[in-house]
Amino acid sequence: MKNIAVILISLIHFVSYGQNVDPYVHYDTTMEAGEVIQRVSLSTVFVFTNDRKGRVLKRKYDRLTNAVRVTYPIAKHAQSKLREMNRVLPSLSKEEQRKYVKEVEKELKVQYTPILKKMSMYQGVILLKLIDRETGSSSYGLVKEMRGGFSAFFWQGVARVFGANLKLEYDEKGDDKIIEELIKLYEAGLI
Repeated sequence: MKNIAVILISLIHFVSYGQNVDPYVHYDTTMEAGEVIQRVSLSTVFVFTNDRKGRVLKRKYDRLTNAVRVTYPIAKHAQSKLREMNRVLPSLSKEEQRKYVKEVEKELKVQYTPILKKMSMYQGVILLKLIDRETGSSSYGLVKEMRGGFSAFFWQGVARVFGANLKLEYDEKGDDKIIEELIKLYEAGLI
């Protein structure tokens, strides 16, 4: 009788863990060789120290997290719009292509100008990197491809005046490793 009570209490305990909704902790209960085995896996958790350096790192991380949260959906939209354009453009004549590109550009301006005006320079830099990540081409390359070399040169000059660079490239294994981790968290709905 005592063994049955222990088994029932253990099962209730395991079942209650199985209903946990914490996105960072995942429980799995299995039966092996007549024994109940509870497995717990944890998602990546970032820990910052409480000293000055740790607080500075946390502020930088929070700033980057916010920038990714704001800019990643825009970069994903740029990717889908570029795919659509690449599908449509080959079937059009040169004049129709030029009109189509201007039409898409106008549509994007109407949609994103209010958002881009509210962005900080830092968020703009992150957006340029994410556009490169999603499209496989730097913003400079995209402007050059769609609007020509002179326009690309002009907009690169404007960007440089404001301290930005349209030729920024995304390096997921190097400098942008943390951004890559944040994107995974964003896609998982954790940020």
